[in-house]
Amino acid sequence: MPDLAQVTDHIRNAVGENSGLGKTVKLDFGDDGKIYIDGASSPNTVTNEDKPADAVVQMSWDDFLALSEGRLDPMMAFMQGKMKIQGDMMLAQRLAPLLKS
Repeated sequence: MPDLAQVTDHIRNAVGENSGLGKTVKLDFGDDGKIYIDGASSPNTVTNEDKPADAVVQMSWDDFLALSEGRLDPMMAFMQGKMKIQGDMMLAQRLAPLLKS
């Protein structure tokens, strides 16, 4: 099972220098940590900082791993309350392809 550092590296590689997001997103795993994607900076950056973002996706680490491995459907996770989104909902949806493992 990957840890936060491995997943952060994977997302950093997927985002690259220009993700096309144009905004900031924070993945909030509660006590398991955070991943902050700055798609507004050039080049884009991915860190484990806890900063305000245009969209915040809150979910458990286990649910996130299931989502990234394709075992959990994003829409179902949202409908079941396993994933909460604050802020720019469309931005969160554009993030999905970057999270696949």
